[in-house]
Amino acid sequence: MERKVYNRHIKNQKTHWWFNVRRKLISEFIKENSTNKKKNLKILDYGCGSGTNIEALAKFGKVFCYEKDKKTTNYLLSKYKKDKKVKVFKKLDKSIKYDYIILADVLEHIKYDGIAIKKLKTYIRPKGKILLTVPAYNFLFSKKDEVLKHFRRYSYNKIKKLVSQDYRVKRITFFNTLLFFPIALITIILKVLKIDYIDDVEKTPNRIINNLLNFIFSLELFFLKYIDFPFGMSIIIVGEKEKYS
Repeated sequence: MERKVYNRHIKNQKTHWWFNVRRKLISEFIKENSTNKKKNLKILDYGCGSGTNIEALAKFGKVFCYEKDKKTTNYLLSKYKKDKKVKVFKKLDKSIKYDYIILADVLEHIKYDGIAIKKLKTYIRPKGKILLTVPAYNFLFSKKDEVLKHFRRYSYNKIKKLVSQDYRVKRITFFNTLLFFPIALITIILKVLKIDYIDDVEKTPNRIINNLLNFIFSLELFFLKYIDFPFGMSIIIVGEKEKYS
């Protein structure tokens, strides 16, 4: 991503409705797919960016963080230098095996996504999990994706096939469904008009709008306890490493 994108995330990640609800969603899926209830999981936040999810993940155990961008890594090293539950890597430690590896909107930034997923499997303990969130539908690929350095968006079948090559898929569903139609419509209009809108959508909106979007998006957390959504702006998938693989 561009440097200004990291800076924008640092500024808005605690308040923006999107980051807020996605953190809760990831946390719910970790709880749903974990047999370890002692909150001593080893979690790798791979491509952790500005640290959007670190504090939420730390509630489940120790978080190991890896981010390719050097300036952001230095920012995280400074921020968490006294936090015993957070370890920031400049380079991954091959000796550590994780209960969970999280890629929160990371895979679309990786050119050879299948190779990356396969490689990360070597860092997961037997019966450990990989959890990914990715943007959905290539027809929504827009200027925003270009600025964020995305190589692609994903279809349901594409991401399921990709993960199932190396893991047993535990669950997969779309999310950001209740807001899908207005967001998709706006995205298509701005795409046709070739308008760069990323500065606006990644800044926290005024409190009334932010609270409204947060409320609507949060409703999905209840429904996702019981059903999978058939469409949405994003997809979340959990894969499990087989015991002897």
